[in-house]
Amino acid sequence: MSMHGGGAGGARLGMRSMQRDRKLLAHRIKKGTLPRILTFARPYRSILTIFLVAVVLDAVVSSIAPLILKEIIDVGFRFRREGLIIWLAVLTAGLAIVDAILSLFERRISAVIGEGLIYDLRAKVYGHIQEMPIAFFSRAQTGALISRLNNDVVGAQQAFTDLFSNVVGNFILVVLILGTMFILSWQITLVALVLLPVFLLPARYVGRRLGTMFQRGMELNTEMNMVMSERFNVAGAMVVKLFGRPMDELRTFESRAGQVRDMGVRQATYQRFFFVAMALTASLATAFAYGFGGVQVVHGTLKIGTIVALTAYLGRLYGPLTQLSNLNIDYMSAMVSFERLFEVLDLEPMIKESPNARPIPDGPAELRFDAVDFSYPGAEEVSLASLEAVATLDDTPRTAVLHDVSFVVKPGTMTALVGPSGAGKTTISMLVSRLYDVDGGSVRINGVDVREATTASLGATVGVVTQDPHLFHDTLRANLVFAKPDATNVEIEGALRSAQIWNLVVSLPLGLDTVVGERGYRLSGGEKQRVALARLLLKSPHLVVLDEATAHLDAESEAAVQRALDETMSSRTSLVIAHRLSTIRNADQILVVEDGTIVQRGSHAELLVAGGLYRDLYETQFAQQER
Repeated sequence: MSMHGGGAGGARLGMRSMQRDRKLLAHRIKKGTLPRILTFARPYRSILTIFLVAVVLDAVVSSIAPLILKEIIDVGFRFRREGLIIWLAVLTAGLAIVDAILSLFERRISAVIGEGLIYDLRAKVYGHIQEMPIAFFSRAQTGALISRLNNDVVGAQQAFTDLFSNVVGNFILVVLILGTMFILSWQITLVALVLLPVFLLPARYVGRRLGTMFQRGMELNTEMNMVMSERFNVAGAMVVKLFGRPMDELRTFESRAGQVRDMGVRQATYQRFFFVAMALTASLATAFAYGFGGVQVVHGTLKIGTIVALTAYLGRLYGPLTQLSNLNIDYMSAMVSFERLFEVLDLEPMIKESPNARPIPDGPAELRFDAVDFSYPGAEEVSLASLEAVATLDDTPRTAVLHDVSFVVKPGTMTALVGPSGAGKTTISMLVSRLYDVDGGSVRINGVDVREATTASLGATVGVVTQDPHLFHDTLRANLVFAKPDATNVEIEGALRSAQIWNLVVSLPLGLDTVVGERGYRLSGGEKQRVALARLLLKSPHLVVLDEATAHLDAESEAAVQRALDETMSSRTSLVIAHRLSTIRNADQILVVEDGTIVQRGSHAELLVAGGLYRDLYETQFAQQER
């Protein structure tokens, strides 16, 4: 039987239950966890009821077969009743077919429930993670998030469905088997129960050891996978090759893989001990049944068929009993998996749409910063220790990054931000698209505080291109239409032409259907930058933020793209972190940022005459571009 069979299959299920960290049993489940779990099961109440009925029927059918075998031997064989033998044989075959159908039906229903739960949990957690602010992603380990969506979701689902089937199916099966065995021979049944500790005690010891080894094995596998994931991406592989360290990396990997191998050998040895202990206990009980029962058969107090039936029941007894004895571990495993998922779901997003949000008025955009103060949020506000692979989050106090920043960017004008590294230029640009919320003051677009704007209207109004734009591992077309899903081929071509990259696209064998590779690494830095610019132009926002968006372009490409941007954004408001002299010369307003505050503002000519920090920056960063 698929869900609660005895023998080796049941033993494997028992082993899976035992391979849990023993700390599970000491874990205190948070109040309200079980009711929350039941909310996910509520849509499956009807089908879950059908599933449990099928499990009970399967247990009943499974317990009948030894009795039929007993009748065949004690009545059919003894009295040579051919008709009865044939009828019982047909009945046995029929029950086997019913058992097979029930098993398939159980598996189908279990899959529907299980996969449905996986879908519901994943969608819920994924959607919640998407609502997290950028500060959350800057701290959380990607692997830890993926683990929640994979390992914890699947673990919760398996424990949930298996817990139901094992509790009901195994309990019914054990009751039926023991009841029938007592009726057939209470003496042999008692001996079978007396021998049970001979198996369970060493099995529990092995289970505890396996729990520790299983946890360590998971850690070793994680360490090995981290080595592979870091070295197999383009950036990691490039570092290894540039520093000529492939053999050193091989030795590092061999060390990690060797530890995984050694732990696997130890686990396999202990697992075999478990199976040997179970087989030995079953063999001892069977030997006693044949010995004691055989003597009774000789004396005429017991029939041969009864002995055969008892030994068949013994083979089916220990697996379900083992699973029931480890029920508390299964339960705790399910609870812990769900708790880890709820831990993520309970982390409130710092940035979310206001209940009274209103759309930003369409049309030319005016950007206004009014006395903005800002400091990056602390770890406890945006993250979880378990997602950062640390015991406790750091408690470093907030440090102010921006102080009393005020300026206005009029519709259709360009404002450039200049200043030394770390002055706060990129922070200002991120506040425009509400990647973070200000601590004091406000950021307004067309008179609407971005904290009070609808997410959709803010996303439609503001377009951003960063210094290192991200392209998905997909086709050029897919990366472009991410900005505008209903874009036509004409619009796509127009955006690519404006970004000065259309000629490259048409030269590719697959054109727009060319896959750009992980993070767009199949393209050069300048090509990737121009694709990102084309994506921005396709979106056609009213307010454009360019964070050194032409930094990766050579002079010729930058000049071409700059002309395209000047033409395309002539009617748009733009905030640009300056990288090239041409950018700041074309700006209607230049803001000089130092230590999180605006220390100078004006046009290029005005600021040169005024001297100060801008003139120093010009002479060290920009003057050589004139030569």
